[in-house]
Amino acid sequence: MDPPSSAARRASVIAGHLLGPYRSIANFSSSPVTPSPCLNYSPPDLSEKPPAFDVAALRRILDGHHHEARDWLFHLMEESPLFCPRRRGEFTFVAPDYNQTKEQQRAATMRRIEYLLGQGVFQGWFTGSDPEAGMRKFALFECIAVFDHSLSIKLGVHYFLWGGAINFLGTKRHHDKWLNASENFQVKGCFAMTELGHGSNVRGIETIATYDIDSGEFVINTRCESAQKYWIGGAANHSTHTIIFSQLLINGTNQGVHAFIAQIRDNEGNICPNVRIADCGHKIGLNGVDNGRIWFDNIRIPRENLLNSVADVLPDGRYVSSIKDPDQRFAAFLAPLTSGRVNIAATAVYISKVGLAIAVRYALTRRVFSITADGPEVLLLDYPAHQRRLLPLVAKTCAMSSAANFLKRLYVDRTPESNKSVHIYSSALKATLTWNNMRVLQECREACGGQGLKTENRIGILKAEFDVQSTFEGDNNVLMQQVSKALLAEYIAAKKRKHPFRGLGLEHMNDPCPVIEANPTSSTLRSTEFQLNIFCLRERDLLTRYSSEVSRYQADGESKVNAALLSYQLADELARAFSERTILQIFIKEETTQSPGRLKDVLGLLRSMYALTCVEEDASFLRYGYLSRDGAAAARREVSKLCGDLRPHALSLVNSFGIPDSFLSPIAFDWIEANSWSTVKDE
Repeated sequence: MDPPSSAARRASVIAGHLLGPYRSIANFSSSPVTPSPCLNYSPPDLSEKPPAFDVAALRRILDGHHHEARDWLFHLMEESPLFCPRRRGEFTFVAPDYNQTKEQQRAATMRRIEYLLGQGVFQGWFTGSDPEAGMRKFALFECIAVFDHSLSIKLGVHYFLWGGAINFLGTKRHHDKWLNASENFQVKGCFAMTELGHGSNVRGIETIATYDIDSGEFVINTRCESAQKYWIGGAANHSTHTIIFSQLLINGTNQGVHAFIAQIRDNEGNICPNVRIADCGHKIGLNGVDNGRIWFDNIRIPRENLLNSVADVLPDGRYVSSIKDPDQRFAAFLAPLTSGRVNIAATAVYISKVGLAIAVRYALTRRVFSITADGPEVLLLDYPAHQRRLLPLVAKTCAMSSAANFLKRLYVDRTPESNKSVHIYSSALKATLTWNNMRVLQECREACGGQGLKTENRIGILKAEFDVQSTFEGDNNVLMQQVSKALLAEYIAAKKRKHPFRGLGLEHMNDPCPVIEANPTSSTLRSTEFQLNIFCLRERDLLTRYSSEVSRYQADGESKVNAALLSYQLADELARAFSERTILQIFIKEETTQSPGRLKDVLGLLRSMYALTCVEEDASFLRYGYLSRDGAAAARREVSKLCGDLRPHALSLVNSFGIPDSFLSPIAFDWIEANSWSTVKDE
């Protein structure tokens, strides 16, 4: 049966709206319905009018790199019915399988991986060693995440965690044996670190690997139920091999956590002897990923399967390592997690872009209430309150795009000397960007009203799919505590040695303390000088307060560890201050590289919106007196003014996000049209 024409469909829907509670009768009546004319609805015009700035140039700034590669992959997915089933004769939309069983979703995920593998998408993801190959890998991974989180996580476990562990923790013998086979998916890897009893506390994991000198093998055992490996992506159905993190015992001496390669399935998919695997079950999201639980019953693996770049065991049982300090050695074994955090931070920004693109475009078509008795209803985005809901989040997401690009570049260009900085930045930005993503998706869902509840409109589903980002690769609250402890260590070292601060953007601590005027004007509030000064003032004061409080607890007899735990509130505020100052500095640098003109002006509006929204939302600016009450009130008023300034650019801004129309949702184009025809169907 051919679909009805647009006019006929619109007339049918309008009739339903006018009939109110009787619309179900109208929808199923065999008699034709002649609708009354619709007074308040006309088809929206979201066609490209001449924008006030270069949208393509802003996209290049926000994407940061590999624009052509992104478009190539988006096109591949749009052309495949595995990704984008078509409405008959109409537009193409993505349609992940959220209404299917977890078994069906997992099978669909594997079919998509096979398709992308056949198209050469993963070429060089293991064997490409230069920084640009790493940046291209990040870009393509972000595009995949825009389609479906399950697909990206399935690939992330294999290419970033399994592969990252072999790359970072292995040596040539491991690279030669495993990387090419893994890139081609002949080997399917997973990453068995988390245990039922130990997630964030990796040092406390209970799985034991004992070296058997007589056989030259490691014997790996799950010694208790809390030691079972838990939430292991890929384990339940598909993975053939895993990286096992376990305590290494040699002659009764525990050498700490080390990483080993073990086979858990044969080529026919049968579970190997002495390995037991169970499914973790249905989840609120990510059901296309086969999370599993693994027990090891004294499985034996060759000595060569120890990933030995950090430490090795010689055939005679001697333990050797170039890193003598056990804490530094343990930190080296956590290196693969860093790539995961970088990925999570970057994809969180792109999902925020998807949600905002849908919600803003919906607000540019949906009309509610009339200002005058006989006037037309008003576009949602013309209400100041609705602007206040969405436009600050647009600005935040733009600023965080630049921060994610900075983080990716820092990661691929890392050196042994920069590893500590990479860890601190990735921890701070992973937490900050994923928290922002969940806030964005919730606000966008509400801003789309009831339409936000529909699966095909994506936003509600994205909330469930990406909620886990706040937990995996490090719980956000734990990560932010780590950031504050690292900043405290830098502070103590600089003061003790009487050296200036270097690195992590803390150089501002060497300058005189900024002075903030009590009654800032609009132009002052929008100036980079004011914004940097007040962000730096907050950070330096909180760092000083945190150090003093920890010292005070220690003076009262508390241990160093407990003193830091008791100071958790200041630690949280400090980590937030560090993260937001970092993002602001990166975005200012992006702005200053632009030539004077409209694009730079819009970047200035976005930067001011980001900065002043942060000021408005963080109570510490008032709590500790960085800003006067009058100044805080002025900042709040300025945010409202900035909403009005950004309103004319709203469509161009979300178009600059670079999300293809197919990857949005029907209500991003015409909310009446979207509801006048059935859900996405295959051709």
